[in-house]
Amino acid sequence: MSYQAYLDAIETKTGRTPRQLLDEAEGRGFGPDTKATEFVTWLKDEYDVGRGHAMALFGVLKNGPIVPAKHVGAAGSHRDETVELRLDGIAAR
Repeated sequence: MSYQAYLDAIETKTGRTPRQLLDEAEGRGFGPDTKATEFVTWLKDEYDVGRGHAMALFGVLKNGPIVPAKHVGAAGSHRDETVELRLDGIAAR
């Protein structure tokens, strides 16, 4: 599953875009220095998001909306089309 697919699945499950969730997370004090477990626990408790999906969003919180270059255009299961992730929601595409 690509990083973008993880983010899209989170949006489908929660009804909130990745940007909305990141804004909410920042409002709760989560940021790049937050421990992954704290962030994953929050998403699980608040939105019932699983660990793998939560870690994809945590990667965006920590590193910004950039896919690791090794996944762009690769043939593996984590292949993404572009380097930049879309955080504005499925409907905005």
